[in-house]
Amino acid sequence: MKLYYSPGACSLSPHIVLREAGIAFEPVLANLRTHQLADGSDYYGISPKGYVPLLELDNGDRLSEGPVIVQYIADQAPAKKLLPPAGTMARYRVQEWLNFISTELHKTYSPLFNPAIAEDAKAVFRKKLVDRFTWVDSQLAGKNYLMGEDFSVADAYLFTVLRWAPAVAVDTAGLVNLNAFSARVHARPAVQEALKAEGQLK
Repeated sequence: MKLYYSPGACSLSPHIVLREAGIAFEPVLANLRTHQLADGSDYYGISPKGYVPLLELDNGDRLSEGPVIVQYIADQAPAKKLLPPAGTMARYRVQEWLNFISTELHKTYSPLFNPAIAEDAKAVFRKKLVDRFTWVDSQLAGKNYLMGEDFSVADAYLFTVLRWAPAVAVDTAGLVNLNAFSARVHARPAVQEALKAEGQLK
């Protein structure tokens, strides 16, 4: 498998999941500014959408969209219990989290990274993110991870988007459960490996 990624981007989520699953893969750096790969080839030729992550399977099939990719990876290593079995309510709960993180957290960051958006408008999106993160904090009360004691693909995604908060002045300092969760995930060996490989460890 090949994982097309950009350091610290949302592709960190499947990168973590691949390492948690113990699946061999080749990380391929995609420059999202130039849309070129290290060999000079055009990334749009690989992924017409132009963004990461993209997972290329051994048979040449390609999967895009992070929440789909992480579920595919987890299903290749069921013994790792990164995703509950298909058809169970627990599986739907993880999918519920993936959807929430994707639509209510991940996409709400987009205006904050856009230099063309006015600062007063950005304040609205910061407030929305803090409100959403405050709700997530309440859901983590008494839990190690979103689903309880077991680390899942949803945790990798939440950890990834939470890491962007300081860069765009989203203040999560008072969210005790959320910050404990972030520290817990950060300490996992597979997460450390992924961060180191992407040059994200300080």
